Amino acid sequence: MDNIEQLESDLWSAADNLRANSKLTSSEYCMPVLGVIFLRHATNRYDAAAAQIAVDQAAGKMPKRALVKGDFLKRRALLLPRDARYDELLKLPKGANLGSAIVKAMEAIENDFEPLKGQLPKDYDKFENDLLEDLLRVFDSETLRTASGDVFGRIYEYFLMKFAMQGAQDNGEFFTPPSLVQTIVNVIEPDHGTVFDPACGSGGMFVQSSHFIERLGEDTAHRVTFYGQEKTATTIRLAKMNLAVHGLEGDIREANTFYEDVHNLYGKCDFVMANPPFNVDMVDAEKVKDDRRLPFGLPGVNKQKKVSNGNYLWISYFHSYLGPKGRAGFVMSSQASSAGHGEAEVRRKIVETGDVDVMISIRSNFFYTRTVPCELWHFDRGKPAERRDQVLMLDARNIYRKVTRKIYDFTPEQLANLTAIVWLYRGESDRFLALVQRYLEQTLEEAGKLGEHAAALKAAHHAVVDATMPFLKTLKACPLRDLVNEHDAAAKACCASLDEWIGRIAKDWKKPCEAKAGALQKRLASLDPLAVACRDLVKDVDLVCKLSARVVDVAEKDDAAREHDEWDGRAIGRLEKDLDARRKELVEQLKRTAYFERQAHWLMSRFPEAKFTPIAGLCRAVTLGEIEAADWSLTPGRYVGVAPPEVDEDFDFEQALKDIHVELADLNEEAIALAAKIQENFEGLGV
Repeated sequence: MDNIEQLESDLWSAADNLRANSKLTSSEYCMPVLGVIFLRHATNRYDAAAAQIAVDQAAGKMPKRALVKGDFLKRRALLLPRDARYDELLKLPKGANLGSAIVKAMEAIENDFEPLKGQLPKDYDKFENDLLEDLLRVFDSETLRTASGDVFGRIYEYFLMKFAMQGAQDNGEFFTPPSLVQTIVNVIEPDHGTVFDPACGSGGMFVQSSHFIERLGEDTAHRVTFYGQEKTATTIRLAKMNLAVHGLEGDIREANTFYEDVHNLYGKCDFVMANPPFNVDMVDAEKVKDDRRLPFGLPGVNKQKKVSNGNYLWISYFHSYLGPKGRAGFVMSSQASSAGHGEAEVRRKIVETGDVDVMISIRSNFFYTRTVPCELWHFDRGKPAERRDQVLMLDARNIYRKVTRKIYDFTPEQLANLTAIVWLYRGESDRFLALVQRYLEQTLEEAGKLGEHAAALKAAHHAVVDATMPFLKTLKACPLRDLVNEHDAAAKACCASLDEWIGRIAKDWKKPCEAKAGALQKRLASLDPLAVACRDLVKDVDLVCKLSARVVDVAEKDDAAREHDEWDGRAIGRLEKDLDARRKELVEQLKRTAYFERQAHWLMSRFPEAKFTPIAGLCRAVTLGEIEAADWSLTPGRYVGVAPPEVDEDFDFEQALKDIHVELADLNEEAIALAAKIQENFEGLGV
């Protein structure tokens, strides 16, 4: 589906506007909205399966008979009774109790699908009919009626993320930001066997694992089995719905992992993934002191016989669940990697196993409801002998994208680049080189689209020139004539440069490039001038269109162009809008071309031989002896040093302005919300 990001944003805006106008809180609204998304998806799956069954029956692949539940289940769908189908709910007559009808639909689905028994939301009766009808219509566009399961999975995850940002459901702690989950998945690569999350929240670790497996061309259900524990019943409902909307299943049970191992997975897991609650200080030491999941001992007990900090209970549990070749990846408070006293002793024992594989520092503001920095820990019990004395320290605190004033994440390319460093550390140079090759191919793929966008811009520009020329020819020496000359010179130079580079793109890089370090370096060096030219052309194109708009503006305001028969103001206005649209398209294409080349440059400038090497301020492989000398600290910044100051030749002023705009927009939203709250309080006081 094209532009899924815009669809997600539009759906959220529409649904959240309904919430705002109803004065419901995010917590009250969260589960019912996610339930509606699930219901839309269940109906889509039913319709698709019914259509496939009809085709199979017509082709004689199955007999024409009454359909049963199994016919749909094997097509990953549910045999929905008529009253549980989305379109039937929308057909209910005005005045019908829509809330009760939705509850009955949810109950019907639960009765047919055991994993969802008792999990779907049923508190729709408290909503006004108009609100529910409007909400159902938000998810009833033609696009969504035919959307695939992948699309609905993304929409569900997007809404989970947005509700987490608003602090719905336990202050948003049910949801781990996708950037962190994807980083863990990329490092441990959960592609087979038993995958366990002992603090599974809304199931994001399972979903991202399935995406990873699907990218390998495999079927998740045939490759892995998901197990989860979660102490909050409401969050379990979110997780089970999340799995179902992605066409997945998992055994998720309510339990407090500090005290319970309900799946009995000690020493049996191929992969363990988690984002546990940080710095818990009320765990009963007497209850856990003899737990076999704590082979490294308790990290410290206070006078009240409580574990002073639960971080190392979690860390020990994660390690103990691993099988002989198991891998673990988890989010942890940045305090834990250098904590002292009893925690340092537990950390020493864990480091001495040789199973600590990769440590990644993440800057603050990656979480939606907390600003704290964190670290991603990774264990590998099957680490080869040549690396058992090493730990990769990766400081990613200077790598991020600003989403809002308070929230950061990684771009897909930043994630890939961090993963590429891990590949080099593991000696997987071929994967690193394949990524660089892909970036260079994407550069040329994007460059190949410049011609059509440039042609569209030229046509739009000529249309404006042709429409304004009859009037401009009547002018003699005047300030506007000077402006027209400046515009014409800029346009001529810009078109000449575009033509030159489009010509080079068509002939200079036709031959494929081998995925070898030397060949890729040569191709990158040849594409460096193209990336520079693209950045320059962005400025040139913007200047031409700015001057064109300025010519029209001056003609109308200073030279009374609208009073002349040769000037059609409305037509020229439409042409100017079209020119600006074509400008935006070409500028975006120029930026994409330069962007992928810069990604290849980022990797090859740091690792030119496609071999791991320490990079100041970024990464270093350290020995256990070095870790011992540093008080067993696992904080990457302690080892990688500080990058030397350098002039950023690629400084993106436009991106900096966008970041400022993001901050300003957020501040304006907060100011409006605060003003409304103040007004409401005054009204409550009768002022």
